[in-house]
Amino acid sequence: MSTSQVLREEHPHAAREWWRGATIYQIYPRSFVDSNGDGIGDLPGITARLDHVASLGVEAVWLSPFFPSPMKDFGYDVSDYCGVDPIFGTLADFDALVARAHALGLRVIIDQVYAHTSDAHDWFAESRASRDNPRADWYVWADAKPEGSPPNNWQSVFGGPAWTWDARRGQYYMHNFLSSQPQLNLHNPDVQDALLDTARFWLDRGVDGFRVDAINFSMHDPALTDNPPAPPSAAPRSRPFDFQLHVHNQSHPDIPRFIARMREVLDSYGATFSVAEVGGADSDREMKAFTAGDAHFNSAYSFDFLYAERLTPALVRDTAARWPDAPGIGWPSWAFSNHDAPRAISRWAPPHARAAYARMTMLLLLCLRGDVFLYQGDELGLTQVEIGYADLKDPEAIANWPLTLGRDGARTPMPWCANSPNLGFSTARPWLPLGADHGALAAEVQAHDPQSMLNLTRRLIARRRASDALLTGTMEVTTATETLLVFERVVPGERLICAFNLGEAPCDWRPEGEWQVIESVNDAGLGRLGAFAGLIAVAR
Repeated sequence: MSTSQVLREEHPHAAREWWRGATIYQIYPRSFVDSNGDGIGDLPGITARLDHVASLGVEAVWLSPFFPSPMKDFGYDVSDYCGVDPIFGTLADFDALVARAHALGLRVIIDQVYAHTSDAHDWFAESRASRDNPRADWYVWADAKPEGSPPNNWQSVFGGPAWTWDARRGQYYMHNFLSSQPQLNLHNPDVQDALLDTARFWLDRGVDGFRVDAINFSMHDPALTDNPPAPPSAAPRSRPFDFQLHVHNQSHPDIPRFIARMREVLDSYGATFSVAEVGGADSDREMKAFTAGDAHFNSAYSFDFLYAERLTPALVRDTAARWPDAPGIGWPSWAFSNHDAPRAISRWAPPHARAAYARMTMLLLLCLRGDVFLYQGDELGLTQVEIGYADLKDPEAIANWPLTLGRDGARTPMPWCANSPNLGFSTARPWLPLGADHGALAAEVQAHDPQSMLNLTRRLIARRRASDALLTGTMEVTTATETLLVFERVVPGERLICAFNLGEAPCDWRPEGEWQVIESVNDAGLGRLGAFAGLIAVAR
């Protein structure tokens, strides 16, 4: 019997696909646990702490990139799709991690970066060598305009033109991100075949699925048509990228065809999972195209909450409404924090109420319809760390300082033991500073406190896993005022009402009918919701 079959049989809701309604825990390997004292987290460190992850009750872990890379974008610039960077360990270490995860009942999801590689990848070295070698068309190359300028007006996300001159070929190559991340030409069937072979490599090693990075950037308009200007905006623009509508450098209509090819590969390995990362102004349309029917990705990873400055009932209502339980509509995935976005508690909560806000938002996230992604430290209520310019590592933050907050503050090391050097993350100086307030939130401290955020998270995940309504039920928002959010989650035989006060002032609220509260945080009851309070009640 396969591992996936064992895991399915152990799950109390065997009739559903294991991933539908799942809670998945994201690990950023550089910052989870350092096992060898170099200040950088690694795969053996992750393996050593998988018991913590399993204790949460999540179904799977998602590992951010650990592949060989120059680390100019910290692993999202891959130089070898089928290896492990030495700073993280070896392939044997990865195999041991997968074996331990499966023994604990956890599935393993890994990142795949198909829009670009590192300029240190062997494919790019061959492609740039000449215009007639076997991989000459594996990347996006174009001639200069007659006066020597780039082929068109496309801009990169990290600032400056999306084109860099290469004297070897006498052409420009395209890059949507750093100039060291040349754009793969996914219009080329040979490139698609090569990428699908790398997917098979990891599936053969036992991974249970993929989170596919920046998939909407994976194909461009071959005619290299200029992007039109974006309409005027009252918001400040820190990057040239923000002055354009990105209708030609990304989001090509052939992307779903490649996704369908990838889905065929995944399906041939059984109960796998695939989730697309899709950000940008047109993300809703793209997410639906990339998850339509049964021939594309299983889910899409939404940015609706990740960059929201405020969490409001209207935001939840409008976001949920775009993903109804209707034929042809895909399955969404939600996160409030990740490695690319400032931690939600620091974005949304008043400083004096962060602990209460963390409890309320954890309950809210675990009540949403869709898959739930928890970012490492969410279960501890970690805050964003302020990183001084001298300690910055994020290339985007460095390039746009101080207008771009950057990603380093969400990537700081996990606090494990309050009384250990570097909070138990490493015996050496960590690659990023530790949070000044993170010692009091360390996992070891919270594990012994029945009322802690950590133990609340465990309880709420168990509640979700025990409820068909929370896992797969419909979601209907019935109230969305300035601060009050109420919605129902329903399957035949189970009807739940979920109510949240997103404001500081207590509010009166009582649902019609007979209800019994089965979960609550922060002084929540059927007649009154305290500040930042929430509850789940079941119909009697």
